[in-house]
Amino acid sequence: MKSEQFRPLLTARPPFVSIYLDDSRDTADAADQLAALWRCLRGELKDKDVSEYILAGLDQAILYSRAGVGRQGRVVVAAQDGVLINTHLPSVPTESVLRVSEYPYVLPLVDADPWRPAYVFAAVDHAGANLTLHRDGDIRSETVDGGGYPVHKPVTAGWNGYGDLQRTTEEAVRMNVRAVAHRLTELVDETGAEVVFVCGEVRSRTDVVSALPARVASRVTQLHAGALGHRVGEEEMRELVSAEFQRRHLSEIDETVDHFRNEKGRGSGLAAEGLAPVCAALREGDVDTLILGDLKGATVITGKGRTTVAPDSDVLSELGEAVSRVVPADEALPFAAIATGAALVRVHGDIAADGVAALLRYVPTDVVVDPGVSSSSSAREK
Repeated sequence: MKSEQFRPLLTARPPFVSIYLDDSRDTADAADQLAALWRCLRGELKDKDVSEYILAGLDQAILYSRAGVGRQGRVVVAAQDGVLINTHLPSVPTESVLRVSEYPYVLPLVDADPWRPAYVFAAVDHAGANLTLHRDGDIRSETVDGGGYPVHKPVTAGWNGYGDLQRTTEEAVRMNVRAVAHRLTELVDETGAEVVFVCGEVRSRTDVVSALPARVASRVTQLHAGALGHRVGEEEMRELVSAEFQRRHLSEIDETVDHFRNEKGRGSGLAAEGLAPVCAALREGDVDTLILGDLKGATVITGKGRTTVAPDSDVLSELGEAVSRVVPADEALPFAAIATGAALVRVHGDIAADGVAALLRYVPTDVVVDPGVSSSSSAREK
C-alpha cells in the first residue's frame, strides 16, 4: 500500500500508543463489551505512564467514534499531538494489541489496508443512474436523468404506431445511457477515481459500459444485481464491493512478490533481502517498496535520528553514530520506509531472509550486477 496516509506520523511527538481491538457491533451488549475491554487496556496504559492527555483522546476515539456495521476491528494510533489514526479494520484482530513506543506500530494496518482509493458506485438502468462518489472519507451522491422517455417498449405490436414508439423508446434509452456515461467520465476525470462499480441488470450495465471511453471502461467492475425498474443501493452491495477491494489488495501483493522474485532471480541488483541490506537501502532512501514478512521478534539499532536504522551496533559505529535505541524491527523499518515515501507490503510466509525484503529504486554502488542483465534494466521501472 502507498504510505502517504502515514505521513503525519513522521512529525508527531512520541510516545506513540498503538491499539488494535475488536469493535464489533453485532450484539445487543456490544457497547458494554467494548467499554469493559477499554477499561482494561486503559489501566495498562496508566501503568505505562501514558499521559492523561493521550488517554483522553483515546477515550473519545474508542468509545465515541462512529460505529461500524457487523464484525470488524478498530485501530487507533495516538501521540502527544493527539489521535493520528482512527479507523475501522475489515476483520477482527485475533487478539487485542497494545504498544507504547517511540514508533507507531502500523504493520497490522498495512496487512488490512482499510483505506480505499477514490471510487464511484453507479446503480444504473435505462432511465438513468444513482451515482455515489467516495473520496478521502467523503461521500457524495447524485442522480442522473438523461431526459429520455419512454424507456419501455410496448408489449405487443398489434396496434398502429408500434414502430414509431419502438424507435422512440430505443432513442430514449440511448440518450439516457449517453448521459450516464458522460457523467461517469466527468467524475473519473475530475477525481481520479481508480474504480467504478457499475451495478444493474445485464442490458443496462452493458450498455453504459460500452458507452464509456476506454480510459474509464478499464476501471469498471460490473456487479450483477437489480431488475428493470429497480436500482440497487450500495448498502445492498457492501459485501461484493468489499470483496473486490480485497481481491485487488491481494493481487497487488502477489504482483509485488513476483516482481521481487524476478529481480532477485535475474541478479539485477534491484532486490534486497535481509536486515542488513534492507537497513542500508532505507538509510540511503533507495527503497521503492518495503516487503515485510515474519520478522520473528527481530530488533534493530537506531542512531539519533529515528530513521537511521542498522542491524547491529557495529554498523552504526561505522556510520559514526552511537546507539540511541534498540527497537522492534516491525516498528522501525516501516517508519523509515514512510519517511522516504516507499510503499509498504505485508506478506505471510517465508518471503526472504530475516523476514524482510525490498524492491529498490536504483542499484546500490556496492552491488555487482549480473553481467547478463542489460544496463537499460538496471533502474526500476516506475
